[in-house]
Amino acid sequence: MKIIAANNSANYNFTISNKINAGIVLTGPEVKSLRINTGSIRGAYIIEQNGELWLSNSFIKKYQNSTDHSYNPSRNRKLLVTKKEFNKISGSIKQGGFTIVPISLYFTDNGFAKLTCGIAKGKKQVDKRESIKQRDWNIKKQRLLKNN
Repeated sequence: MKIIAANNSANYNFTISNKINAGIVLTGPEVKSLRINTGSIRGAYIIEQNGELWLSNSFIKKYQNSTDHSYNPSRNRKLLVTKKEFNKISGSIKQGGFTIVPISLYFTDNGFAKLTCGIAKGKKQVDKRESIKQRDWNIKKQRLLKNN
């Protein structure tokens, strides 16, 4: 598994309850561009339209040897999930307070591009401070254990 892009702020801004791996529909030049690590999912989000999931606002730079002159680097890209996973996701969104957040974009060992997304609930400022304190304490604890 080779990670192409990661959304590091997802764990800071959201409490992730479930993670789902979804396929992503890409064109040939987009796959070639991702193979040289020119993609980003920072600020990306997932929307549901007409019974399908779409990745919006993700950036994949145009492949330099591509001949496509009308390429849009931040177009919507379709996500491939099973019917059972889609029903689970749409049910949690309609339940209220939950959203779908892209976490990481990666290539599998077979060469397929996949997106890990999480069903998440937004954190409040107090929760964010608490997670920072917890992270700092874990770092200090590891240093103390290492030195002793």
